[in-house]
Amino acid sequence: MTQPTVVLRPQGPVEPPGRQVLGLAAVGVGGFVLAAVYQLSGSRQLGIPCLLHATTGLNCPLCGATRMAAALLRGDLVAAWHFNPVVLVVGPLIGVAVGYQLLAWALERTRLVRLPRLRPDPRLIDRAIKIMAVVLLVYGVARNLN
Repeated sequence: MTQPTVVLRPQGPVEPPGRQVLGLAAVGVGGFVLAAVYQLSGSRQLGIPCLLHATTGLNCPLCGATRMAAALLRGDLVAAWHFNPVVLVVGPLIGVAVGYQLLAWALERTRLVRLPRLRPDPRLIDRAIKIMAVVLLVYGVARNLN
């Protein structure tokens, strides 16, 4: 197996980013747009209500993510941690991976440089999704115990 290398002024067809990468990028951008609207709405605090919280009073694992992102936009890391620590840790990790994929695609598309693309094993992705589901489930239960 050959090692991926950096190629200056690449030629030939450019592989577009995958649908998963574009979907995650859209969710991330949409989340920060929602957080900006929430932040700028002042006392009205416009946001998307959580159906679980509205019907049961319980917090789901994603409750507080909009307030967390709004706190990040203000530069308040302590408040962001308070609102949703799991998303605060996992979100940037996913954001860096997606950002790298989009940057690698854009640089190759402009014929500047070809960077190695991330190509994780589908079994690894499947395992990571299962682990993340368990982490979110445990966090969702734990945050409602007190």
